[in-house]
Amino acid sequence: MGIAVGLSGTAFGAAAVTAGLSVPQACVLSLLAFTGASQFALVGVVSAGGGLAAGAAGALLLGARNTLYGLRMADLLHWRGPRRLLAAQGIIDETAAGALAQPTAAWARTSFVTIFTTLYLAWNLTTLAGALATERIGDTDALGLDAMSGAVFLALIASRLRNNPRERLVAVLAAAIALAAVPFAPPGVPVLLASAA
Repeated sequence: MGIAVGLSGTAFGAAAVTAGLSVPQACVLSLLAFTGASQFALVGVVSAGGGLAAGAAGALLLGARNTLYGLRMADLLHWRGPRRLLAAQGIIDETAAGALAQPTAAWARTSFVTIFTTLYLAWNLTTLAGALATERIGDTDALGLDAMSGAVFLALIASRLRNNPRERLVAVLAAAIALAAVPFAPPGVPVLLASAA
């Protein structure tokens, strides 16, 4: 899981540079934020001409679900002190899913550490690779890379939309709100308004 998901960091690195971030900015964002959907949301807003504040607000809304995972992981992992602080950095969809699928607390801890370590390393290395490669290309618009962040974000949520009618309804409502707001709101704000769905 860590390797498969981690490789999509290449797409994030490319999307970040296409949106106007520098290679170091893209890498620092991956090192510190480390939550793919939120990172793609941020660069998607920025690439659409939205402000950093609007992009960050949307990213924070998407990342808020990790707080709920954190509550469950705290009970399951039973770590204290610096170990718990480090674990907080790694609480994302994949690590929570891997840990919760295990039959015992010991296996849950092993799963969490393995997925977090693999995914964190792969995501950050491939972010660097994607950002460097895109920076060297030059005119990324000629290759259509400006559409990458939206396409990857859609790919991230596609399985949820296929399997859950309620989430499809929320997605359609969110899209309708965002589209209705586009003619009236500055870039980035329609995405924030869509979160009301």
